[in-house]
Amino acid sequence: MSKPAQKGEGGEGRHGWPVPPVIPQEEWKNFRYRGYTFEELLKLPMEEFIKLLPARQRRSLTRGLKPEHRKLLEKIRKAKKLMSEGKKVTIKTHCRDMIILPEMVGLTIHVYNGITYIPVYISPWHIGHYLGEFALTCKPVQHGEPGLKATRSTLHVAAK
Repeated sequence: MSKPAQKGEGGEGRHGWPVPPVIPQEEWKNFRYRGYTFEELLKLPMEEFIKLLPARQRRSLTRGLKPEHRKLLEKIRKAKKLMSEGKKVTIKTHCRDMIILPEMVGLTIHVYNGITYIPVYISPWHIGHYLGEFALTCKPVQHGEPGLKATRSTLHVAAK
């Protein structure tokens, strides 16, 4: 089994799925999104924040949140409240098309990729992207030894 990924480096997660690198909180102070710092983004009302997003995300959020997205946001708000009390909370979701908002930053959300839940630690650099972008659905191919036992025809080739 592979070792878990350390802060700042990627690696393999559960069942061999790749895990993106985690950016430490010390580097968050350098973050800017369209000229706004992370603290300023948290203070912005939702209507003002939506104007900063790219066209596709802006269009979908101006139409309003889907019921599944509302449910996920409620889970996130409840989890933040429980985490401030010192409890550990796991958030699992199938909503791969949820846009990452500033209030989600700092949480680990387990996103379903069709087979298993992939933990996604949300940092400020994820704002404006979709959750599904960080939970890959196709595992990278890792080939074994070439030739040997790859096909039926290699059974009759003498191995040296």
